[in-house]
Amino acid sequence: MKRYLVFIVSFGVLYIVFELISGLILTTFFTPEFVSVESSLQQEVALGYHSSIPLLMLVSVATIAFFISNKVSNVYGA
Repeated sequence: MKRYLVFIVSFGVLYIVFELISGLILTTFFTPEFVSVESSLQQEVALGYHSSIPLLMLVSVATIAFFISNKVSNVYGA
C-alpha cells in the first residue's frame, strides 16, 4: 500500500509539473496568423489538430513516477 501511495503522489506531482512546463513552452512559441484574420471575418471556431504528445507525456511521467517510487521504497524499506 505504501508503494502505491508513493507512486500515485509522485505521478500526480510529475504530471502537473509536465503539464505546466509544456503549457509554458506552447504559449511561448505560439505565433498568431493575422493574415487569415483579415481575409475572413466570419464567426468560425478554429479547432486545433490532434496530437499524440499528451499520450507520450503521460507515459513518460508514469515511467519517471515508477522509478521514483521504487527509489523511495528502496531507501525507506518497504
